[in-house]
Amino acid sequence: MNARVTRPPLGLASTTTISTDFTSQVLRVATYNIHKGVRGVGPQKRLEIHNLGLGIEALDADLVFLQEVRLFHARDARRFDQTWFGWPEEGQAEFLAPQGYESAYRSNAITRDGEHGNALLSRWPLGDVGHHDVSDHRFEQRGLLHVPVSWQGMKMHAVVAHFGLIHASRVRQVQRLARFIEAEVPAGEPVLVAGDFNDWGERLDKLMHVIGLERAVAPEGQRDARVTFPSRVPVFALDRVYMRGFRCLSTMVPRGSAWARMSDHLPLVAELEPV
Repeated sequence: MNARVTRPPLGLASTTTISTDFTSQVLRVATYNIHKGVRGVGPQKRLEIHNLGLGIEALDADLVFLQEVRLFHARDARRFDQTWFGWPEEGQAEFLAPQGYESAYRSNAITRDGEHGNALLSRWPLGDVGHHDVSDHRFEQRGLLHVPVSWQGMKMHAVVAHFGLIHASRVRQVQRLARFIEAEVPAGEPVLVAGDFNDWGERLDKLMHVIGLERAVAPEGQRDARVTFPSRVPVFALDRVYMRGFRCLSTMVPRGSAWARMSDHLPLVAELEPV
């Protein structure tokens, strides 16, 4: 099937429309920092994981790279267990995976009441799940989730990343990413590295280019098609896709009040094709 349809996000009040391309050579990927499935503080804290499930399904992506995902959190589970929908019994990665998708998850940070990490949701078969610690100091626990994906008869490598808050840390994490790819990914096999890079000053692209990764930017290059943070009035392009063996056809960021309330980030969606 080579049809293209355009539809609004499922169950979400948004003026943004999302295209779904069924052409076999187009890979649709999304990256999204879900803020652990909750928003707000104190009495105003609210559970958004159920809305996030609708949002992720609406993105209709082949691969969804997720950051700040929980497997469990004892305090929030107790608090929200009495709400209308309740805290999910399974981990958030498994809960958020649309029907027919596989999920992979690994923890990055351990806290007093739980933990959080990176996840990959895929409508294509997944290989062995790997994890590589790239923490730069004891105050920020960071990791890379690596999962081989079988897509259209080819093997590609998906790496979910969440880099540190300090630029010097991010530079060192790029270097560790380079060593990881060199050690774990055969030369010539396609690679996607996507996530929240916390790169406020847009300084990582040159470093990524040096290690063989190009940023997925639409040919037309409109900035509003890539800024994702903060979600209510996005100014910064913190969430990105870097690639090897692909070229970018388009990018988009869904907007609207429903998307703005679910996380402090908006998702970034990119359509890619192999080269």
